[in-house]
Amino acid sequence: MVSQLTGAYQQVPDFLDTKHTIATAEDAEAYLSRLAAFAKQIDDNTDRMRHDAGLGVTPPDFVLDLTLTQLGKTRTPTAAENLLVTSLAKRAAAKGLASSYAAQAARLYDERIGPALDRQIAYAKALRAHAGHDASLARFKDGEAFYRAALHGTTTTAYSPEEVHKIGLDQAKEIGARLDGLLRAQGMTKGTIGERMAALYRDPAQIYPNTDEGKVRQIAYCNERLAQIRTLLPKAFSRVPTYQFEVRRVPPQTEAGAASAFSQAPALDGSRPGIVYFNLHDAAEWPRFCLATTIFHEGLPGHQLEGGLALSNPNLSLLRKTISFPAYGEGWALYAEQLSDEIGAYDEDPLGRLGYLKFQLFRANRCVVDTGIHHFRWTREQAIQRFVENEGEAPGFAAREVERYCVSPGQACSYKLGHTEIVAIRTRAQAALGPKFQIKDFHDMVLGNGRVPLEVLRRVSDAWIAGRRAA
Repeated sequence: MVSQLTGAYQQVPDFLDTKHTIATAEDAEAYLSRLAAFAKQIDDNTDRMRHDAGLGVTPPDFVLDLTLTQLGKTRTPTAAENLLVTSLAKRAAAKGLASSYAAQAARLYDERIGPALDRQIAYAKALRAHAGHDASLARFKDGEAFYRAALHGTTTTAYSPEEVHKIGLDQAKEIGARLDGLLRAQGMTKGTIGERMAALYRDPAQIYPNTDEGKVRQIAYCNERLAQIRTLLPKAFSRVPTYQFEVRRVPPQTEAGAASAFSQAPALDGSRPGIVYFNLHDAAEWPRFCLATTIFHEGLPGHQLEGGLALSNPNLSLLRKTISFPAYGEGWALYAEQLSDEIGAYDEDPLGRLGYLKFQLFRANRCVVDTGIHHFRWTREQAIQRFVENEGEAPGFAAREVERYCVSPGQACSYKLGHTEIVAIRTRAQAALGPKFQIKDFHDMVLGNGRVPLEVLRRVSDAWIAGRRAA
């Protein structure tokens, strides 16, 4: 599928720029070989768009608008301006390689890649001319059954859309009560929770300037919090991955439709660090008090710790090191946000704790909104309004999130359902083991088998609890 989040047009340039090493002439030749194949990938994607449209499956208008915006940024007027060319030219020159590599890349862009992008842009415009606004899967034949299957696949649970919606509403109410108490402790007593959180979002002391310099400072703060949490990890873990991790800004050419934040695993051999990306399209969407909990989710002790331990686990096959089960991976990352609070990450940062609970509320609302769109047929605007009114979300941030759920149905529910299951397992283990329960051992058990469906995690944990009780 080609969308604001998916498609070769954005994935290949990012891969070549951030993952394809340029150190030798052989590396540069391999880069050119991949460039030569890129045009066909774009055309193959366009053919898939045409095939799907023939079946009546087309994206809604706003998804096509975002996609066209990003395609337009990828399709630069000249090869000399294009990332595919400039990335190779800069890195080849740094290694003393011939300038002819950049010239060959420019020729490939002009002769093959640019025209392929033009064809994809033209077809996306043709689809946009007749696109509707409804984003719900329910608009398609068998869409309701497809959504139930998507929920099952992403959450590895048997919950119905109605049950997921209710779980989200119930947890949002509970988390909102906790937020209310913390806001009152900060002297913020007037208005709804959403109104008070929105006021905190507007606090100038919490907002970085929406300039390149301001965004550099924002990323620097994120890297400071990543380094800080690493010093606290021995409280809860018997081992941590040896890989390097860092925070970067989402490339400007894809930030209009990119997720608000996401994680990219390190190279298996450690030659490339694990990366946490922040979408700084508008710096005000990421006030200071919201940054730390996202670092803990995407970085340590969240995705990068969980994924890094899997990559370095000698008992796992390559498939088991890299396979994905969203409810486990995202559930762990959300649990990592809670754990960070428990090991002292906010002892001197009360506003950061507000940010942590705000994002817990956000994940509960994801269950409400995702099912709202695809089962109850909410509009894009209704879904955005839920985030803005219930938790004071920045409208632009909320819009990108909702647009993401329209492209990846069900995935947004995996966070809270996975987190809820991990917390339930821990609670059950603490009650069963009493003084025998050790948090480091519990984490070794949860992380020791790599990513698994929640049903498998339950079976593994039951066996672990029984073994500990008998010891």
